[in-house]
Amino acid sequence: MINETALLESPTLRSSVLERTDVLDRVKALSLLPDGMHVTTAMVATYFEVAETVINNLLSRHRQELESNGLRVLRGPGLREFKKLNLSSYRSGHPQPRSSLAIWSRRAVLNVAMLLRDSEVARQVRTYLLDMEYLARAQPVENPAPTAAAALDEHIDQRITHILGKTVVPMFNALIATSGEHRRELIELREDIENVERRLCWHHRRLAVLEGETPADNVRATLKAMTWKAFEHHVADLLRRDGCTDVVVRQARTDRGIDITGRTADGRTVAVQCKNRAGRWTVPSADMQKFAGAARAIDHVDVALFVATCNFSHESEAIAKLTGVVTVNRDELEAWSAGVRLKALR
Repeated sequence: MINETALLESPTLRSSVLERTDVLDRVKALSLLPDGMHVTTAMVATYFEVAETVINNLLSRHRQELESNGLRVLRGPGLREFKKLNLSSYRSGHPQPRSSLAIWSRRAVLNVAMLLRDSEVARQVRTYLLDMEYLARAQPVENPAPTAAAALDEHIDQRITHILGKTVVPMFNALIATSGEHRRELIELREDIENVERRLCWHHRRLAVLEGETPADNVRATLKAMTWKAFEHHVADLLRRDGCTDVVVRQARTDRGIDITGRTADGRTVAVQCKNRAGRWTVPSADMQKFAGAARAIDHVDVALFVATCNFSHESEAIAKLTGVVTVNRDELEAWSAGVRLKALR
């Protein structure tokens, strides 16, 4: 089994897991430049919560490896064109480079996570990578051979996922890189494709569990074991992962039903009510009315989320639609916890 020390010291081992760039967003939302593909050195430093000089020193020591994974240093006409397309509207958020600019791909940022020793964020990324490698290697090999139809279905699922990840998403990357007028629409379409890819993986794991092919996925069990306080902090972490800022779990227990507040990446206010219930319990209309009144009539938030480990009654669903509250039921919560981005937070 790969361990953290080996990952830090072996370029070969690092190269073997560089396709798993999705772990970056599982730990912390990675903000991208308008092209949807790159970040600056300053943005890399912000993500890993280290000084920019630390990243520059890392670049100097491992330049060849980082360049092989998507790092580029722009100068001259290339730099001017890149600034025109990506930095012109970010004068306050991104320093305007004079003679050169290092831009990093997601793969290069993941490479940094496997080189930084003194960053807690980098350590968390490595932990995710190692956990995923362990799960991949720990799959049982003594199961009976699947039927021809099941094997064909599995092959089709894997083929679709491969096409989405290796062909469709790179195609969108190329279109985004050369498009000016429709860049935002293309970035949103690419996010939709990436979500489809994640959902396919998620549903495939759930089907495998139902058919007894693999050990039960631990997402539902983990959620079920949480106390109400742990559940609130779990939802807060999901909000941060999806790019929300100023996320606060309210300590005081009040009658207004708002457990978490924050802001989306584009500045909209968010209020969240969390219900940790199991079994056949459903969210009643009274709880929905209380939360909708607090979020809409009193606090006037832009995004109101009601997140539950169970389902919602028909009456509470109707109230949610009338008041604009976004409901996240058990299945949607499990998918969100497994890595699927919540559409309401985009």
